[in-house]
Amino acid sequence: MNGPHDLGGQMGHGPVRPETDEPYFHGDWEKRALGVTLACGAFGAWTIDESRHARENIAPAAYLSASYYEIWIRALEVLLKRHRFVTEAELAAGHSLGPGATPRRVLEAAMVPSVLAKGGPCDRPAESAPVFVVGQRVRTRNIHTLGHTRLPRYARAKTGVIEAVQGFFVYPDDNAHGRGENPQWVYTVVFDGREIWGDGSDPTLTVSIDAWESYLEPV
Repeated sequence: MNGPHDLGGQMGHGPVRPETDEPYFHGDWEKRALGVTLACGAFGAWTIDESRHARENIAPAAYLSASYYEIWIRALEVLLKRHRFVTEAELAAGHSLGPGATPRRVLEAAMVPSVLAKGGPCDRPAESAPVFVVGQRVRTRNIHTLGHTRLPRYARAKTGVIEAVQGFFVYPDDNAHGRGENPQWVYTVVFDGREIWGDGSDPTLTVSIDAWESYLEPV
């Protein structure tokens, strides 16, 4: 989808100002936001792709004025309501008002190190041979879906070269919407900076993205 999260190269948002010696958290509430989000994700009710899509769907004015963990919490509220763990009235009250959905799993403190170490691998055994090969010229599709996609807006309808075949991975465009994992080959595609940003860009610049097979077509 085209949303406030997909800023790549857009003007008007000011310079990027990295914070020197930036701390992991700027306040204790951010630690709690991370912990609550991970604990709720362990319920097994939604996928990482659905959670990303929930963040993308935050209204642009709210998204662009929010901090990183504010975005996480706002999306988490959407997911908890969608999957019937909480109601709008409970969020307003700040406590439970009745029974909700039952999680498939509850993340207990003793489980945290092993769960974090395991992560959430999205690679799958290959079910087909890759369509494209290293060195091949490809063009990204010009898609403007209302659903989730990992193909950034700035890299659509652009011509590049396959640099690497990364493996066979869950297809996020389907997985975010409960249509199954439907894994595909993923490729690293390299674009000349002028192909992405136009004639006024730095001629020494290149841009790389990882693209699922269905995002690409041969040139």
